[in-house]
Amino acid sequence: MDETELPPLDSGMLDLDMEEQSPFLRAQKRVQVRRSALPKKTATRVRRALVVVAIAGALGLMVFGAYEYGTRSERFRIESSDNIDVVGAQHVSRDQVMRVMSPDISRNIFFVPLEERKQQLEEIPWVESATVMRLLPNRIKIDLKERTPVAFVQLGSKIELIDANGVVMDESPGERANYSFPVIVGMQETDPLSVRAARMHIYMKLVSALDSGGLNYTKSLSEVDLGDPDDVKVTVADPAGAVLVHLGSSNFLERYKVYVAHVQEWRQQFPRLDSVDLRYDGQVVVNPDIHGEIPATTPAESAPAAKQPIATPHKQKRR
Repeated sequence: MDETELPPLDSGMLDLDMEEQSPFLRAQKRVQVRRSALPKKTATRVRRALVVVAIAGALGLMVFGAYEYGTRSERFRIESSDNIDVVGAQHVSRDQVMRVMSPDISRNIFFVPLEERKQQLEEIPWVESATVMRLLPNRIKIDLKERTPVAFVQLGSKIELIDANGVVMDESPGERANYSFPVIVGMQETDPLSVRAARMHIYMKLVSALDSGGLNYTKSLSEVDLGDPDDVKVTVADPAGAVLVHLGSSNFLERYKVYVAHVQEWRQQFPRLDSVDLRYDGQVVVNPDIHGEIPATTPAESAPAAKQPIATPHKQKRR
């Protein structure tokens, strides 16, 4: 046998050798990875949305449960008028308030129409504004702001209190002693609120002017006639006799000061002083409202220090 010739390989050895070399001779089989049908970002968003929906559902169930409890539980029922508190009422009686709130007795507090009750309370003449609040579990609080009267007003045969906005308040006879106001004339019961409000705006200007600087001239007034907005007339309760003073529509304080400064002089000059017209600059007309009299043909002496007003007397006609 040739030294270079190798002996034949045993078949068992070949098989073993092939098994040992096969992992390196054959490609490995790839393992398939299962991928989601949605992109990763989309899947994250879906999960978040599901969480939100779950939370919202839980909250909805809680709200529904609270609603059912609040609307059905006896704990939230207004048992009697003792569950209704009223503050700020001095002239408005509790009976007036209860007439408005009576439909809510034995009602669930959540079913009380707060805005409707507020409007009904503000229809009471003395009430300027009202606040209606729920106090859990079963109380209602009503806070009233009442109107402030600024004068008496004569309407037909009645005399009532009136506020700065022209709202008339009914009063008990005993309450008049609590106020000291002039009586406003020149208004009618049929006047709409807008007309009364406009007249009261003039009245408030008059009061503000005559009482400015602590003068308090309005304390001497018994009546204020607002029938003619262009000629406001005031009746002065003078101890020597009431005098009707025409003040026009402006410069109320300046014109009234002319009256105060010269009323005694006019009383000495004229035996009877019933009215004075101060509407005209530089001129005073005395007794223009006395019927059956005519102005004198010559003016009287000028009143000193009163912008030279001329007092023009009226003489009776000869019969």
